[in-house]
Amino acid sequence: MAQERIGRKRLVVGAHYGTRDFIVQRTTAVIMAVYTLVLVLYAVLGSSLDFESWRAFFAFTVGTLPVGQLLATLAFLSLAWHAWIGVRDIWMDYVHSDGLRLFLQVLTILWLVAAVVFFGQILWSL
Repeated sequence: MAQERIGRKRLVVGAHYGTRDFIVQRTTAVIMAVYTLVLVLYAVLGSSLDFESWRAFFAFTVGTLPVGQLLATLAFLSLAWHAWIGVRDIWMDYVHSDGLRLFLQVLTILWLVAAVVFFGQILWSL
């Protein structure tokens, strides 16, 4: 069956394109930008940049709430979600074979999950 195409139509059910992904990308970008600004200010205004200084930064607590670790975790989860949306869109736009696209998406998910687990092990062992 011949079809006239002016552009490439995305006919995959559940691809979640649109407003939600746009908002998530912008929100995660703002979270990462604010956290980066906090890190830069700490590096510039901090007295030293040795291991103990950074450990104290990440171990910062308010009462019993580990604020430093929670903020770092929020920033890293934002990075992973932001990366997932961006890489998924690249696979959807440029990989035309459904099997290869699914394989690449699964590899991306496994890589991101492994990165989040590794991050959690490092940060929460402080």
